[in-house]
Amino acid sequence: MALSFTVPQRILHWLMAALILFNLIFSDAMETAGRLMFRGQTLTPEQVSAANIHAYVGIGVLVLALIRLCLRFMQGVPPEPIQEPPFLRVVARISHWAFYALFFAMPLAGIGAWYFGNTTAAFVHSGPMKLLMWVLIVAHIGGALVHQFYWKTDVLKRMTSG
Repeated sequence: MALSFTVPQRILHWLMAALILFNLIFSDAMETAGRLMFRGQTLTPEQVSAANIHAYVGIGVLVLALIRLCLRFMQGVPPEPIQEPPFLRVVARISHWAFYALFFAMPLAGIGAWYFGNTTAAFVHSGPMKLLMWVLIVAHIGGALVHQFYWKTDVLKRMTSG
């Protein structure tokens, strides 16, 4: 079993983090375009272009998630640190797989909303899934900081410098 994540795994982690945060923070253009689209109003070319950036970034996340999942199965992941209590190891595993579920479900729901006009997909994408993604991100960062400063493990190093 690997002691650290591989370089491709680390690159994908940080690239996906940047793309996901970009789409979470800069979602106004897509939200405006979606509102207009679902009201039957015509979008300007600028509004379509701005919304497409959000869509293309989301599709990028979907593609990278597929590659990342394949690497996870082929290359494995480092073991959980022994300092982490068993219950929190289970919580961490569930959280990581919830991330993977969202890496696929959010872009697919976004595709359903933007390209197929599905209002349910739009609601789920911009409501519960978005909220869950934020909760997982905050918990993930919090967990990494607890590992670094409380349990003094190498978790951050395994995802940065190896």
